[in-house]
Amino acid sequence: MNQEVPTKTVTFSETMLRQVEEVCQRYPTRMATLLPVLHLAQEEHGWLSGEVLDAVADLLGLPRAHVRSTASFYLFFRTTPQGRHLIMLCDNLTCMLHGAESLLEYLSRKLDIPKGGTTPDGRFTLIPMECIGGCDTPPAMLVDKDFHGNLTPELVDEILKKYA
Repeated sequence: MNQEVPTKTVTFSETMLRQVEEVCQRYPTRMATLLPVLHLAQEEHGWLSGEVLDAVADLLGLPRAHVRSTASFYLFFRTTPQGRHLIMLCDNLTCMLHGAESLLEYLSRKLDIPKGGTTPDGRFTLIPMECIGGCDTPPAMLVDKDFHGNLTPELVDEILKKYA
């Protein structure tokens, strides 16, 4: 018995569609627009579900498999539901040598979640990140798109208060 399973229809706002059109005008091919359009879709929907990825593929006229594999390759794209704020703590060598491992443990205890976890209230998701380009101010983290360096537990506490 072959039954079709209904899928959720994803729609994009008029604002996002205008932004996509602007992006498409700046790049020579639809393939080149994929990363910025994925960022727009994630910003609008909070994360990139399979349905959102398929809608992006259809919007750009790209193979769904290519869009899905691109989204799963880059750590900045969230393909599972996550907290309102994404904390990405650098765990590269320079940051580790300056205490990132103990900060990761501190954040995990403070938020009462494991690395990769999301707080029960949906406020934060904590993930280690290979490199965020902050080798001159280690240890470093991103909260959403905001960079923070020279971290200490006290500074982390102050930073997290801003994301209430």
